[in-house]
Amino acid sequence: MDNDFRLRMTFWGVRGSTPTPQIEHLNYGGNTCCIEVRLPNNDVFIFDAGTGVRDLGDSLLEEFSNQNLDLKVFLTHFHWDHIQGIPFFQPLYQPENTVVFHSVAFPEGQHRSSGSKNGLEETLRLQMADPYFPISLESLTARKEFKEIDPEPIKFGKLTITPFPLNHPGQTYGYRIESEGAVIVYATDLEHGHAKLDKVLRDISQNADLLIYDSQFTPEDYKKHKGWGHSTWLEACRAANDAHVKQLALFHHFPSYDDGRFYKIVQQARGEFENTIGAQEGWSLTL
Repeated sequence: MDNDFRLRMTFWGVRGSTPTPQIEHLNYGGNTCCIEVRLPNNDVFIFDAGTGVRDLGDSLLEEFSNQNLDLKVFLTHFHWDHIQGIPFFQPLYQPENTVVFHSVAFPEGQHRSSGSKNGLEETLRLQMADPYFPISLESLTARKEFKEIDPEPIKFGKLTITPFPLNHPGQTYGYRIESEGAVIVYATDLEHGHAKLDKVLRDISQNADLLIYDSQFTPEDYKKHKGWGHSTWLEACRAANDAHVKQLALFHHFPSYDDGRFYKIVQQARGEFENTIGAQEGWSLTL
């Protein structure tokens, strides 16, 4: 594989709320949220772990069949469509692998049972607890770490990941991902209209190569879902224009929109921001 790049991003899950395996959704994809960011040295960073992370895990095991994996996972928040793929992520079942989960720390006292000091670990443990899943988090044989981070830039060599808050029910953070001047902003699960957080998003997205934005609803459907924590393709275009980004990816597709309807949405969006794509499973951007 050519390693003459700074960042490579691949969509593994682009759907919001619930998977949509029906044939009329498969052009853009039916898996829930998951993107992969890779560096030239093949360091892999995973953002969200919806059902798309299962296919990513299988692909990594095939690609690196004779190597130990050292994977870093960053979660925006803990709604089902962002974590439901974790129990099916095969690298977690192999003892030679290391998987380090990251999320911004919960406020003191939240999401911790008696004696628990790590809300991230506790939340993922409970997801797989009996009777919800037959295999416990503790029994997964990979080496696991759970790092609650501050909303400050965190560096991995030349890569910098910066969390920033989003307007969504529960604690939710997007991520600015930057390496050697290449910038991707991952901003899923947000509702526009919060003036302070709208400004934060625009500031952190300035001149980004790619803005991935929660565009779950049309403006018409948004009126029926106000307060649900999601935005529209039109607001995505406004943010992209305000921040002077190079490319916009509409993301977190509404499960009720089939491929035909979403194709029309993308065409409408291109009338507001020309370099718009509809996020599609398997699509990659190399910077």
